[in-house]
Amino acid sequence: MLKVDNLHAYYGKSHVLHGVNFEVGQGEIVALLGRNGSGRSTTAKAIMGLVDCEGQIEWQGQPIQGKKAYEVAHLGLGYVPENRDIFPKLTVSQNLQLGQKSGAKNSRWSFDDMYALFPRLKEREHTEAGVLSGGEQQMLTLCRTLMGDPQLIIIDEPTEGLAPKIVELVGQYLQELKNRGISVLLIEQKLTIAMNISDRTLVMGHGSIVFDGTPAELRQNAYIRKEWLEV
Repeated sequence: MLKVDNLHAYYGKSHVLHGVNFEVGQGEIVALLGRNGSGRSTTAKAIMGLVDCEGQIEWQGQPIQGKKAYEVAHLGLGYVPENRDIFPKLTVSQNLQLGQKSGAKNSRWSFDDMYALFPRLKEREHTEAGVLSGGEQQMLTLCRTLMGDPQLIIIDEPTEGLAPKIVELVGQYLQELKNRGISVLLIEQKLTIAMNISDRTLVMGHGSIVFDGTPAELRQNAYIRKEWLEV
């Protein structure tokens, strides 16, 4: 579905991505791992048209590099940024409503689906999003993205700063996406959740992919873990 080939990205004169290559297939969860500053978030932003880049990005066989973020989203790619970007003065319900794809029919997701995934959101349905806890805001951001009915979701550090119980809920959420045929590119630092739910793992270092394989292969590769992941 998604193919990234020889991707280079820049922040001004700073060259951040150096020829990134990978693919994400239908219904596949691919974990993108690496230390802070390795280029993971920049990769996500490049795919979504949020940073200047060179190379080839294909979605379902069609080039999307150079498109605006809203154009990429309309093609079926969802993006959950690390900073969540909820609308603090709007209620939970209003935030979800804003996520709905305009004119979409036969969407795979409804308000009831969101509240079934995260019952706490149902309890807070009429509460302003700005007063929610960090975990509740993360749930809301994930669900708001789903309301756009994407075929692939890029999720940047969904478990950052969350309690273990909420991390478990996020893991269940990602499995539910896979069950419904949605592809996931998961940017994550917590190796446990990434290794447990992903079909493939990518490791980034210095703006390049230094490993592409199964979680089992990564577990067996002590050099890659020590050199590029362990602190």
